[in-house]
Amino acid sequence: MRWKKGMLIYNKNAGNDKLERNLGGCLPVLAPHIDEFLILQTKQKGDACRYCLEYGEEMDVVFVLGGDGTVHECVNGLSPLQRRPLFGILPGGTCNDFSRTLKIPQNVRQAAEALVNGKVRPIDIGKSNNDYFSNFWGVGLISDASNNIDEQEKSRFGKIGYLLSAVRTIGESAPFPYKVEYDGDFIEGEAVMILVLNGCFIGTNLLPFPMIRPDDGLFGVAILENASLGAFLEIIAMKRSWTQNMSSDSGVTYLQAGTLTIESKRPLDVDMDGENYRQTPSSIKVLAHHLSVLTPN
Repeated sequence: MRWKKGMLIYNKNAGNDKLERNLGGCLPVLAPHIDEFLILQTKQKGDACRYCLEYGEEMDVVFVLGGDGTVHECVNGLSPLQRRPLFGILPGGTCNDFSRTLKIPQNVRQAAEALVNGKVRPIDIGKSNNDYFSNFWGVGLISDASNNIDEQEKSRFGKIGYLLSAVRTIGESAPFPYKVEYDGDFIEGEAVMILVLNGCFIGTNLLPFPMIRPDDGLFGVAILENASLGAFLEIIAMKRSWTQNMSSDSGVTYLQAGTLTIESKRPLDVDMDGENYRQTPSSIKVLAHHLSVLTPN
């Protein structure tokens, strides 16, 4: 592939001090494929979104080198545009979850080579009120775990830090009453976590919901009603898989939907792609084939 104008956005703080190596791995691969190449470093939260909003429509392709938070910002900057460029994800963070769903190599140089020699794939994007997400939307245990992450643990242990945070949070998560309306139907009860899934990985863990695809116009929706450590670890360890509208004896309900409204009696912090900055209630819908991403052949 070759493009007239392209942009690389990179987060200097992502990837546990591997920035120099990551840039050295991807720039020599990308540069020969782009005639006019704009390279921008994020200096503070929100920069990646702002760069995409400001320059995105001028570009033929936008690459991001960073973790899930930087990818999330770029998705929120590109999704509102009338003319959306191709999007390429170079995994430079701790977990790089959505890149795993797209089967992008986790080595940055190999990822760059795979993308410039790869194919274009239209993917779905989730819209929650006025925000966008690519990988997941969640409330309850998932947002509590995100809030409880110890930054020193994250820096020292990487992806293990997320699991340590989740295990700490399990004993502290109280069930909350919820009502989910979806595609003309509804379900209500008490849960400790609700996940709306467009991707297959959270915290590098492959989720046991085999029907999740980022290009089929549907979300996977998982409702965890049982706060036991065993139920949570059962999901992470993939000791079983769930199918459409199936409830398990471990307290997990799984369904698929294209539009949802999620309500709770008290406002709950919402985690989108690992970022907490909104609260329920939320109206969520699939934007089918909204972004075109580069993926390996």
